[in-house]
Amino acid sequence: QVHLVESGGGSVQAGGSLRLSCAASGSAYRSRCMAWFRQAPGKEREGVAAVYTGGSSTYYADSVKGRFTISQDNAKNTVYLQMNSLKPEDTAMYYCAAGDCAFVAGTFNYAMHYWGKGILVTISS
Repeated sequence: QVHLVESGGGSVQAGGSLRLSCAASGSAYRSRCMAWFRQAPGKEREGVAAVYTGGSSTYYADSVKGRFTISQDNAKNTVYLQMNSLKPEDTAMYYCAAGDCAFVAGTFNYAMHYWGKGILVTISS
């Protein structure tokens, strides 16, 4: 049973843009929180952006603030991650996740119950 499916990854040059999409099945999209994570080779997983599905509050990691935007389309059960001004250090596998989270004063705490398979984003210099 597939809950989350990512799309939109690929390779672009530094300074370019990509938009990732995450299509969620009903059980996953009923989660309180949807988020994007990434993991680069040899690095720990990083929470990049998150949104409460019942509201508009969002969280962004400092490394992507001002460049990435998370949004949701409830009619399509889809969450997006618009990535602009991409840098080589944004290269990573990006994962969509659904579950519970809380973000206050810059901290991001989460317990995600569903994970997508991940999609590769490669930024060349």
